[in-house]
Amino acid sequence: MTHPTLSALRIGLFGAGRVAAALGPALVAAGQQVVFVASRTPGPAVALAASLPGCVALPQAPAEAAPPPADVYLLAVPDAAVPALLAAVAWPAGAVVVHLAGALPLAVFTAQPQVHGGVLYPLQTFSSGRAIDWATVPLFVEAADPATGALLLALASQLSRAAAQLDSAQRLRLHLGAVFASNFTNHLLGLAQALLTEAGLPFELLHPLVRETVEKALAAQPTPFAVQTGPAVRHDAPTLAAHQAALASHPAWQGLYAQLTASIQAQVAEPPPAA
Repeated sequence: MTHPTLSALRIGLFGAGRVAAALGPALVAAGQQVVFVASRTPGPAVALAASLPGCVALPQAPAEAAPPPADVYLLAVPDAAVPALLAAVAWPAGAVVVHLAGALPLAVFTAQPQVHGGVLYPLQTFSSGRAIDWATVPLFVEAADPATGALLLALASQLSRAAAQLDSAQRLRLHLGAVFASNFTNHLLGLAQALLTEAGLPFELLHPLVRETVEKALAAQPTPFAVQTGPAVRHDAPTLAAHQAALASHPAWQGLYAQLTASIQAQVAEPPPAA
């Protein structure tokens, strides 16, 4: 099996959300042509297509019909929507169809043996209005056959300096780690802001602490556990009790505080000696 040359790829983009809005312009900047954007939400699809030279918007994902011709079809849709989209579209025989999900295995393509399935997973968080430096985004590829794998790795390497192959099991573990590092951390920062707001304090007071915490954790050897600080790691019972009492009006946050405290203490067998 052979694929078109990388410099001449026509790419069909399914989805017009945050990932698609960031990826479409990056593909064009890399010299590729996005020929269509298909989405069930026409407004975003029209807006995205209008920003990409020679691109057209489809009012919704083609269902039970062949999509417009393309060399690669990228599924930039929510993870849960991928299986249904794969089943709904009459993919041309030999089409290269690629999902962008971190937690979906390559095996999701098993029910479509006529296509060459693949994965192009960007390890990044995407938000409207925030520019992404794609050169620094780790991109991980996986494919059902070597030719598709080589094509996707070459495409990923055009977008990023950190492109590599990764199998489904490793990618799932990476995605799980990313949820802890990004999504859960962001949620905790939201709780911190809410607590300060209740006390009439600006969230900006925490900014220097958050930056130092992240920078220190990223530089820590051999693990961020080595630089853990705070009342939990010190087994500071009076402070822990005071915090629990202060959370009395937020029982869900109180339970989360107790769980995180227990998790931290489980990583430290003995409290450090008093200074």
